[in-house]
Amino acid sequence: MAAYTTIDNPELYFQCKIYTGTAGAQSLTLDGSEDMQPDLVWLKRRDGGNGYSNMLYDSVRGATKHVKSNDTSIEVAVSDALTGFDSDGFTLGANTAGSHATEVNYDGGSYVAWCWKAGTAFSNDASATSVGNTDSSGSASSTAGFSISKYAGVGSSLDIVVKHGLSVVPAVMITKNREDANNWGVYHHKNTSAPETDYLRLDATTATTDNAEMWADTAPTSAVFTAGDHSSSNRAGNDFVSYHWNEVQGFSKMGSYSGTADADGPFIFLGFKPAWFMTKKSNGAKDWNIYDNKRSDSGGGNANDQYLEANTTAAEQSGQDVDFLSNGVKIRSTSNEVNGDGNDFVYMAFAESPFCNSNGVPANAS
Repeated sequence: MAAYTTIDNPELYFQCKIYTGTAGAQSLTLDGSEDMQPDLVWLKRRDGGNGYSNMLYDSVRGATKHVKSNDTSIEVAVSDALTGFDSDGFTLGANTAGSHATEVNYDGGSYVAWCWKAGTAFSNDASATSVGNTDSSGSASSTAGFSISKYAGVGSSLDIVVKHGLSVVPAVMITKNREDANNWGVYHHKNTSAPETDYLRLDATTATTDNAEMWADTAPTSAVFTAGDHSSSNRAGNDFVSYHWNEVQGFSKMGSYSGTADADGPFIFLGFKPAWFMTKKSNGAKDWNIYDNKRSDSGGGNANDQYLEANTTAAEQSGQDVDFLSNGVKIRSTSNEVNGDGNDFVYMAFAESPFCNSNGVPANAS
């Protein structure tokens, strides 16, 4: 089947950047052939042992404000960490002291930045638009299928219905309470046969949890998502941030696969050569493993065994190989983390290049 795409150059909407910390202010320019001003920047230190968090910054909450995917902590503002989103990258401050210096810009430290573009601001007054029943605002791209929204919870008094900013039903939603120490909530459309009744935790190894309140047992629509009385999605008086993605042919894919415990493991057809791939065992307690096209042993080709974990502070590790192919991912590891026999896994992937461009012309294989 030809994998046509509406995005011939994925670097307009997603890029990965490797950089070295300096402990001084520095502007990082993305390496792609197109300029991309990111709206979500996810930073992780690769070296130096364990203890360095996954730091998420976005343009909707504002530069300097981070949340950590590996724990339940509240949003923190650090004035000299990530200080700006630039026309083709981002700026780091001279964060030479304080608890976050080593996590984003330590002198000589090795880092990776995963960057997504949304770009069109939206604001929804629910009482005026009749879209949902609570106000939200954010940034969205219907082309890239990515949006960020922020909203306030009301708690047990109301199942809130929130505009997410996409024009189609989201495949993945990742939500965080910004003001109270609570777990991250993850909705994945291929997680169980009724994903609206369940959630995963980005900050933990925990298997899928059945909970009637997280998404109020209500599937998202092309306009809104619903949250019940749950501290990770709707606590009275607390502010929240929520990230949403839908699948875009030739650019992004959010699916599932079954493990085989075989080195000749599952092939996952994506319709593109991946730049970024995250996988999580959904029916058991395993980590969220992240691979990308810049940290591979072979410079982005096969034998990609360098991974980081969204839910831990661990440094970069190796030994759980996956292949990045021109049209998908091949699991090569027998590890239970990514290929346990008979286990269920969910994944997210974003493209380096489509398998076929918008004219149906095949892209070059790796």
